[in-house]
Amino acid sequence: MNPQKDPILCLITDLETPPVAMAERALKGGANMLQLRRKNASGRELCRLADALLPICRRAGALFIINDRLDVALATGADGVHLGQEDLPVGEARKLLGAGKIVGASTSSAAEALKAEREGADYVGFGHIFPTGSKTKGYPPLGPDAVDEAVRMLRIPLIAIGGITLENAHEPMRRGASGIAVISAVTKAEDPEEASRRLLAAMKGEAG
Repeated sequence: MNPQKDPILCLITDLETPPVAMAERALKGGANMLQLRRKNASGRELCRLADALLPICRRAGALFIINDRLDVALATGADGVHLGQEDLPVGEARKLLGAGKIVGASTSSAAEALKAEREGADYVGFGHIFPTGSKTKGYPPLGPDAVDEAVRMLRIPLIAIGGITLENAHEPMRRGASGIAVISAVTKAEDPEEASRRLLAAMKGEAG
């Protein structure tokens, strides 16, 4: 991961959109990380999807991350795994994956982000930043100002997540985030390729 070179635009798959076709379009538009997220899918189904998605990511030079399932990440040769607070501990995942793979962690406070860093995470997903309908939350949005505090304390990249749109994508970035993660901002767009391209431009503070 080199967010100093390119900001991270991570697309997280949803349940409604065919992931292979969506990935091809989003990556063509500039998304450089894809996270396969299928909470209720079997290991067999996840492996099938991963086998289809990994070559697409390789051709695009994008990272391919599996949500939750360390076993699937190991079995398919994905670049790494992203873990929630109730999943396998980051430290245990790091031991099993080794130094050559990526471990990401979902966090909703600076304290959780620091804990993930200490345990060996390569990056943290931090949020939700804005109100979001993609996932039910038991706490209010953190707001972009929370990014300031967390970034000052971390040495690893912070990827902001939650309710991020074309209109507000610049907010976490100007507060020091290394990137953003989105679902509906791309998957629900009429043109996912163009939506990805415009998100990247907004992240960089460019017009269009």
